Amino acid sequence: MKKPSSFFLLLLGQENNEKEHGKIRLKRQLGLPSAVSLIVGTMIGSGIFMSPQGVLYYMGSPGASLLIWASCGVLAMMGALSYAELGTVIKESGGDYIYILRNIGPLPAFLFAYTASFVLRPASIAGVSLSFAEYVVATFYQDCPPPPVVVKCTAAACILVLVTINCLNVKFATTILNTCTAAKLLVLMVIILGGLVLLVNGNTQGLQNAFENTVPGFGPVGVAFYQAHWAYDGWNNLNSVTEELKRPEVNLPRAIMIAVPLVTCVYLLVNISYFIAMTPRELLSSEAVAISWGVKLLGSWTWIISLGVAMSTFGTGNGNFFSGGRVCYVAAREGHLPDTLSMIHVKRLTPSPALIFTAIISLIMIIPSSFNIIVNFSSFATWLFYGTTISGLLYSKIKKPDIPRPYKVPIIIPVIVLIASVYLVLAPIIGSPQMEYLYVILFILSGLIVYIPLIHYKYSPDLTLHLQLLLEVAPAAKND
Repeated sequence: MKKPSSFFLLLLGQENNEKEHGKIRLKRQLGLPSAVSLIVGTMIGSGIFMSPQGVLYYMGSPGASLLIWASCGVLAMMGALSYAELGTVIKESGGDYIYILRNIGPLPAFLFAYTASFVLRPASIAGVSLSFAEYVVATFYQDCPPPPVVVKCTAAACILVLVTINCLNVKFATTILNTCTAAKLLVLMVIILGGLVLLVNGNTQGLQNAFENTVPGFGPVGVAFYQAHWAYDGWNNLNSVTEELKRPEVNLPRAIMIAVPLVTCVYLLVNISYFIAMTPRELLSSEAVAISWGVKLLGSWTWIISLGVAMSTFGTGNGNFFSGGRVCYVAAREGHLPDTLSMIHVKRLTPSPALIFTAIISLIMIIPSSFNIIVNFSSFATWLFYGTTISGLLYSKIKKPDIPRPYKVPIIIPVIVLIASVYLVLAPIIGSPQMEYLYVILFILSGLIVYIPLIHYKYSPDLTLHLQLLLEVAPAAKND
C-alpha cells in the first residue's frame, strides 16, 4: 500500500494530524445496540414481504413453508455462531473475505472478493432497491402495473441516496439504520397482532390441513431455501465491520445471540399471520403479500404497511451499503482490489471510494435484473462461499487448537452448516438445473484470469494519486 505524499497530505490539511495522531483510521463507533440493529436491520428487509410467495410456490403447502422458514432460522443461527468464533479470533473487518484469506489462502480469498464486489453485494443492494421501488411506485399505480422504467429509475434514486448517506458520516448512517429498524419492527408487529386477532376470532382455515399439497423433492426444498434465505441474509454482516465494533470479543457474540433468534421468531409469526388472513391461492396470486394482507385487514389504513415496507427495504439497503463497502475496502487494503478502494475520506473517515464503486456496480445491475433472478443468482454463490469460510473455521479448530478463542462454538455446529452449504449448492443444480447457476460458476472462475496478471504479477495502471486528490482520501491504518 502506497503512503500518500507529504504534498498530498498538506493539500488536504492533514499533515499535522498525520504527525500527531499517526495514520487515519476507521473509528470504533458501534456499541451493542447498534450492532444488534445492524444485524436485524439488514436481515429484515424485502424478503419477509416478497419471499413467502416463492417459498409457498416451491413447497406447495403452508405447513411445509413454515418448516422451511424455521429451518432457515436455525441454520442462520448456527452459521452466525460459527462466524462469531471467527470474528473473535480474527478481529479484522471484511467478513468472509478476511476469514478465507487468513485460514485458506489468497487465491480463494480473491475469488470471493472478486465475486462479492462485482456480484453478491451489488446484487443484494439492487434487489433491495428494486423491492423498495416496487412498493413506493405501487402507491401511484393502484389500478395497473407500474412501468418497469419507473420502477428502475426509483431504484436508482434509492441507491444514489444510500451511497450519499454512507459517504457523509458513519453516525448518520447508523442513526438511519436504527430508525428504520425500529419502524420495520413496528410494522411487523402490526401484522403479527392482526393475525393474532384473527386467530382469537376463530379464523384458522388457512392452517387447517397445513401440509396438504406439499411438494417433496431434493430440488424444490433447495430452491425454497434460497427464497427464504434471502429474507435471512445479513446474519453475518456484523463480521464485515469488526474493526468499527466496540469490544468485538464480547459484543459480536452477544449481538448475534439477540438478533438472529428475534428475527426468526418475527418471521414465523408474520408468516402465520399471512396464512391466517389469506388462502394459499390468494397468497400466490398477490403482487405484494404485505399489501394484500393490509387490504384485507386494514382497509384504508393499508398505507401504513406500504410506508413500513418502504422504510424496511431502505434500511436494509443502508445496512448492506454500510457492511458491503467495508468488504471491498478490506480486500483492497490486502492488495486484492485497486489501492484507491482501500482509502478513507480524510475528514469524514468513511471508505467513500469503496462505497462509490459498490454503488456504480449496483446501478448497472438494476438495468437487466428482476427480483427473482437476483435471489437465485446471489444465493447460489453466497452458499458456495459460506461453505468455504466454514471449511476454514474447521481447519483452524483442528490444526490450530491452541489459538486463543474468546468465544468457542461446538465443532458439531460448523459441521452441520458445512453439510447444509454443500446441500444448498448441489440441490438446485440436481433438482432444478438452470443456466443461472452455470453463469455464476463461470463468473467465479473468470476471476482466475484477472488474478494472474493483476494480483500475481501486480500489473495495474497507477491512478492512485489522481483519485486521492479527486476524492480527498488517504490510506488508513488497521484498528487494533
